[in-house]
Amino acid sequence: QVQLVESGGGLVQAGGSLRLSCAASGRTFSYYRMGWFRQAPGKEREFVATITRSGGNTYYADSVKGRFTISRDNTKNTVYLQMNSLKPEDTAVYYCAADSGTGTGTRRYEYDYWGQGTQVTVSS
Repeated sequence: QVQLVESGGGLVQAGGSLRLSCAASGRTFSYYRMGWFRQAPGKEREFVATITRSGGNTYYADSVKGRFTISRDNTKNTVYLQMNSLKPEDTAVYYCAADSGTGTGTRRYEYDYWGQGTQVTVSS
């Protein structure tokens, strides 16, 4: 079992930046691939970014590529999402998730554990 708690969300103007954090507790953090997803009102939860167990490889949705950066610190049991050049369409609840499997990390069903989410609102 692992527990995930996101923080760092808030209200920001378009063009601004936010850094989300997700703190994990429970089983060894480095055992899990980590991912970020988001869900806007009335829409399905969608993939944002994923990072491998060691942090050596990352993958992003096309919509955030070049603007968002996922990283992790296995000594602090934390994964981050640095979001730059934010747009109003980035407004959503952002969730971190932990995956113990060996898939691509881009699909919701691959993830075993989820945080409660943190709201990000980007004003125009």
